[in-house]
Amino acid sequence: METLKNRPITKLKGVGPKTAETLEKIGIKNYLDLLFHLPFRYQDRTRITPIALLQPSQIAIIEGEIFKKEMTHGKRPTLIVWLKDETGVIAVRFFNFYTNMIKRFDALKTLRCYGEVRYGMNRLEMSHPEVLNFMDKDTELEERMTPIYSLTSGITQRQMQGFIDNLLQELKEEHFPAFLETPDVNLKDALYFLHKPPTDVDIERLENKKYPVQETLALEEIVAHQVALKKSREHFSLEKSSPIHLDPDAISQFKENLPFTLTGAQSRVISEIENDIQSQSPMMRLVQGDVGSGKTVVAAGALIHAAKAGFQAVFMAPTELLAEQHAINLQKWFEPLGITSLLLTGKLTEKQKREAQTKIKSGEVSIIIGTHAVFQESVEYQSLNLVIIDEQHRFGVEQRLTLQKKAPKGFTPHQLMMTATPIPRTLAMTLYADLSSSIIDEYPPNRIPITTTVVSEKARDKVIERINAQCKEGTQVYWVCTLIEESEVLPAKAAEITYADLCERLPHLRIGLVHGRQKSAEKEAIMALFKAHELDVLVATTVIEVGVDVPNASIMIIENAERLGLSQLHQLRGRVGRGSKASFCLLIYSPPLSNMTRERLEIMQATNNGFEIAEKDFELRGAGDIFGTRQTGEFRFKMADLFHHQHLIEAATEIANKIIDDKALSQKLIDRWIGDSGEFVWS
Repeated sequence: METLKNRPITKLKGVGPKTAETLEKIGIKNYLDLLFHLPFRYQDRTRITPIALLQPSQIAIIEGEIFKKEMTHGKRPTLIVWLKDETGVIAVRFFNFYTNMIKRFDALKTLRCYGEVRYGMNRLEMSHPEVLNFMDKDTELEERMTPIYSLTSGITQRQMQGFIDNLLQELKEEHFPAFLETPDVNLKDALYFLHKPPTDVDIERLENKKYPVQETLALEEIVAHQVALKKSREHFSLEKSSPIHLDPDAISQFKENLPFTLTGAQSRVISEIENDIQSQSPMMRLVQGDVGSGKTVVAAGALIHAAKAGFQAVFMAPTELLAEQHAINLQKWFEPLGITSLLLTGKLTEKQKREAQTKIKSGEVSIIIGTHAVFQESVEYQSLNLVIIDEQHRFGVEQRLTLQKKAPKGFTPHQLMMTATPIPRTLAMTLYADLSSSIIDEYPPNRIPITTTVVSEKARDKVIERINAQCKEGTQVYWVCTLIEESEVLPAKAAEITYADLCERLPHLRIGLVHGRQKSAEKEAIMALFKAHELDVLVATTVIEVGVDVPNASIMIIENAERLGLSQLHQLRGRVGRGSKASFCLLIYSPPLSNMTRERLEIMQATNNGFEIAEKDFELRGAGDIFGTRQTGEFRFKMADLFHHQHLIEAATEIANKIIDDKALSQKLIDRWIGDSGEFVWS
């Protein structure tokens, strides 16, 4: 297999230097990368489905005689072409069409097209499909299932399929060794099966990765990830870190000054961190704590020890708003202890940045709180020895490594990652095998549970009446929408439309609007107004999922809640319930609901426990999107699905432990399944 890794992709027929440069953007540099660039789904273009046999949500090829065409003139003109075959009739709808397209339809007697079947106006229809016979020629059906690959701009599906065809043709005489003992599976046959599935394959079974060859490859891939992470841990433990000696007096004073008592879970996690930072090997610990469980206080304990021991420490947050909030809390806690801190974000003026950088370089400040600005090239640290990253999954691996290199030469800082997105145990075993793990599984005793209610959009008027009454009594409200503006494709209320509607219906209330297309300064200014209670209602998209604490905001309304996953709903709900008032979350949905969606909303109504919700989310959706947007440098699985294949994880861990010392085998597995991403593991 090594020969494939050493064979550059430019040697393949059809791939020139420019195309090779484009393929490199998706990690394809050599033959091995391309061979293991596996399809993520498949299309069945091997048969024509009779119209009468079509089902909603089915993706199919249909063919019929054109017997009528009509135009609808509304906000968005639509062309409808009516088809009939021997079994039935269907409407094919085109939203984006051009005059020449209508002329082409006039010249056609029959239409063959490929697309998804949906319910339209009380009937089945196909919206904006791919037309297969525009030139009035018979289009041949495919002989095998059509693989669909992840792409980058500049490469089409047809091109990628062509590259794979050329590769398989060139490699047909080569032997592909399976690195794990799987006598019943021939790796070469398995890869041909996945890239070129035969017509009798069960697409649902194939896409759910339930064929034996897929399970075998999934096992090998999970082992590769386990090996890579264990090597990372091994490598990291050999690096040197300066021990941080504890200051019991400072911690005691810190705890006494707090207006609340630490929970048992917070005290336990602080002790685990204290044990780690006294070592000459750098700490690598992940702290999981549900929304409102008190992670910031735990982080503060570590920061105090670092500062009192004469070191510098960085606390990094994903947004400027959140960094500012942390800075206010931490500075209030640190000042009585004589610990200096500063806030470093992108919105500081050039003069303020220079002043901050001078203080950091000279060691005048011990604690630096900020965003991405803390690891910019111009920022030099005198004695960095602790890095704390809040909402760690929102940062890429390279960013963390860049910050790591800011420590004195020859030393690696202690690292603490925190997340409010609870991670199911099965997932953690694979994704975070290189980290020690702590869980804050206890809520502060004064925390009032949030009451969650699921309501139909038909009750929207009553919800608005309730909001009006609550705001007059001094309550503040979040109103979250899932889209910024209207869409005919997605039937969600747009934030801008909702904002205009609420302004019209609630003229006496102060209403603000925040969404992702606004500039950072504008968003932050509006959020600051809301925090200062100069706004009663904040209409927002999901940009507020991680945001400032507004203790007076005690009502969260989420429109089209059926469109969001459990973890995201839970994060949004966590924006309220931060004060002394009873808090409420209203999940507004648009009927009808699928069984899975109904179950998801019922879970939100039944529990506030983020760990229970994460487990259920994992069960319902799998691992693919449980953290939202994937960040650069984070491992991506090519074959393994950690939900469908969770039964393989413990076996994979055992295998990884057995082969970890076989350097050649370990490297081959990493080359095959992780490629250059493996470099991040021990850079």
